[in-house]
This record gives sequence, C-alpha cells and structure tokens, in this order.
Amino acid sequence: MRLKTRLTEYFDIDHPVVLAPMDYVADARLADAVSAAGGLGLLGGGYTDETWLREQFTKSTQPLGCGFITWTLRGNEQVLEYVLSQRPSALFLSFADPAPYADTIRAAGVPLICQVHNLEQATHAIDIGADVLVAQGGEAGGHGVGDRSTFTLVPEIVDLAARMAPHVLVLAAGGVVDGRSLAAALTLGADGVLVGTRFWASQEAAIARSAQLRAMQASGDDTIRQRVYDIVRGKAWPRHYSGRVLHNDFVRTWHNREDQLAQQLPQVRAEFQAAVHAQDYTTANMIIGEGIGLIQEVQPVADIMHSMVSQAHQLLSRTAALV
Repeated sequence: MRLKTRLTEYFDIDHPVVLAPMDYVADARLADAVSAAGGLGLLGGGYTDETWLREQFTKSTQPLGCGFITWTLRGNEQVLEYVLSQRPSALFLSFADPAPYADTIRAAGVPLICQVHNLEQATHAIDIGADVLVAQGGEAGGHGVGDRSTFTLVPEIVDLAARMAPHVLVLAAGGVVDGRSLAAALTLGADGVLVGTRFWASQEAAIARSAQLRAMQASGDDTIRQRVYDIVRGKAWPRHYSGRVLHNDFVRTWHNREDQLAQQLPQVRAEFQAAVHAQDYTTANMIIGEGIGLIQEVQPVADIMHSMVSQAHQLLSRTAALV
C-alpha cells in the first residue's frame, strides 16, 4: 500500500514520510530503517560533528540525506563539503539563514530542504532556491520559534508556495505521529510529513531505552518550551529559539530564572551531567514533542511506517467516500 504524492515522485520513495534529522538520535541505523521502510531517512548532523558523520555514512546501507543546525555551519564549512561529497538524497537546513550555503548545495545537485516557522522564513527560503519547505508548528519537539501551530501554518505556507513557486514541495512537521496526522497534513495540501517524536520512540532510535519508557508515561501536557537546557549544555542558540522538552524538576527550578542559572552554571552543569550519566530524567533533558501523548509503545520503524500509512490510506478513502 502506497500514498503517492509529489514528494514520493520527487525522491522516488514509497511513502510521503521523512525522518526528522534529530541530532545524534537519527543515526545511520535509524535513517536506514526509515529509508528501507519506504520513507526518506535523514542523518541528524546537528552541530556539525564531522567524526560522527563520517562514521554514519560509512555504516549506512540505504539512500539517505543529512540535516544541520544551520548556524553551526559557520566555520565548519568543510563538514558540509564532506556530506555533499557523499551524494546525499537531500540536504536539510534549519534554524538561521540558509542563504550562505544554498548556492553550494545547488551546485552539488543536491535537493535543498529548508525548515521554516513562519511566512517570512518561507518566503526567504523560496527566494534562495529551496526545493522543499518544512512548515514546523510549535507542537514539535526540539527547537523552533513556537509561535504558530501546525494546523494553520501548513496551509498558509502551501498557499504561499503555490503563488510564488508552484514546483516547491511542502512538508508538515509538528505533532505528526500517526496516520491521522499524516492524512490531515495531506488534506491541508502538504506533499508529505516530517516525523520526529514517533521515530524517536522506535526500536532503532539511538536513544536510551529508559528515556523511551519514561516518555511512554507522558502526555502532550507534560512538555514545555524552554531555554534552560541550552544554557546548561553551553549551546549558543539565538534567543528567539526555544526547545520543547519533557517538563521536569530541572525545568521547574530554572525556567524564567535563566539569569540565576547562568550565575550558578558550574555547579548546576555538574549536577546536570551527572543526571545525564545516571539517566535521571527528573534533571536530564528529554527532547520530545506534544505528539508523545499519542504514542503507546516503542515499535520497529517498519511497523510504525506500515501503521501510519495504512491508517492514513483508510481515512483518506473514507473521506473520499463521503463525497
């Protein structure tokens, strides 16, 4: 069973499902599993760790792409050059201006995917030659602007792309965890979906099983957008970005007290690092989206993909029958 869209035709894949390039979590094993299941796997290049990326490309057995946190590429352009030399299926840029790298990616003949969070960013991404836009709503896990919801942002960006550049594809991201959200995204006009949290909760994900089991107890209400983990981890994220994580004691202590956290950083950082080592998620960070409340078990990627596509197919067929 397949869902045929412009995305599946463009990338020659079976299903309009793309793996979110989650930093380190989306390693070769997970990306390969998504590609083998008929989607498009993306490595989580994140903060441009060249050693890690070389290892992942060596391990990979499937066609896959790679994603970067764009602002970390400055001064690390050789990492981008290495990835492009591997002929990835796509290059995914998110957070900060993709323009400085667009020409290089285009010259390499690699499709450019740009994640955007509002109409201004979408317009700019089209202007600099993006082939695919990822409209990410604030429901998503990890970083984003967080001001817009997926349900309204996606159709606005679909309409914008149709006016400005009809050939540009649009993916929906944020809260996409099952066939219902896949069907909804396609109904909103998207060409496919970007999936993070659901594949985070897969057997192939490079994440501690203790974290996944803890997450199975959470609902969407148990997540929060915050900046405290960027501070304690020493990640220089621009201030207008925040990250959605599991709400816990650490966040309750320091959220909206970022100045005090900075003043006590050496001690708090030591406590945080000890918690990460001990897999103590009352303090350690767990990057998940609101969709976590719809996930009941950790499953193999192939089963997740089959369930998502089958349910979406049934729902879309049922909707068609209504008219």
